[in-house]
Order: sequence, then C-alpha cells, then structure tokens
Amino acid sequence: MNVLLVQSDPQLASLWAGHLAEEGVSAAVARGQREAVRLLQTQGFAAVVLDLDLEEGCALAVADLIAYRWPSLPILFVTGRAMFADGSIFAMSANARAYLQRDVAPSDLTTLVMYFGGYWA
Repeated sequence: MNVLLVQSDPQLASLWAGHLAEEGVSAAVARGQREAVRLLQTQGFAAVVLDLDLEEGCALAVADLIAYRWPSLPILFVTGRAMFADGSIFAMSANARAYLQRDVAPSDLTTLVMYFGGYWA
C-alpha cells in the first residue's frame, strides 16, 4: 500500500512516514502543491494525508485535482488551526474521509490511513 503525505513540516512528515512504515505502508512525501501534483501524476496511491496549511501552494487545489482525476481516492485532511472545525470540509471535498488536528497521535493517523486506504480489504 502506498500513500501520499502532503506536509510542509519535514519532521512531522518523517514521523508519520515512520509509523506507516512500521505497519508495512510506504509513503511518498510532498512538501507543497507542485510536488504533490507531480507525485499524483506519476504514482498510484491508496490514500492521501493532506495538510490544509501548506507553505507552498493550496491544499484545496490539490483536493480539487484529486476529486477530478481520482474521484475514489480518499483524503484525510489535517490542520493546526480550527479552520473547518464545523465539518464544512466534507462539503467542500467529495474525497474527504477524515478531518484531524496536526497533533493527532501517529498511531491513530496510521490506523485511519490503513482503514480508508483499504489495507484490510
């Protein structure tokens, strides 16, 4: 199973990727919109973890591309702000499967990625 982590913080991306690897899940990491789009166009993914607070580009633009090109690809959104705390992200992105705070326990994130990515299917 291969997942895409779109996260500007390299330490956090490394932490998440390490926990995923412990469960046999490989992760490609993109630090911004351009890199995420390039990876999406060249690799197949079972799920995407997408930080709404990217330093480069727009996370919602990445989500829109995913919805258009890969309508069944699940997105797990993460953020460090209260933005979309009302659940409106689910109305904005058809692919949204989870909305999590950036400080989510890595083991919880891993379990959700594996579930929505179809690891146990």
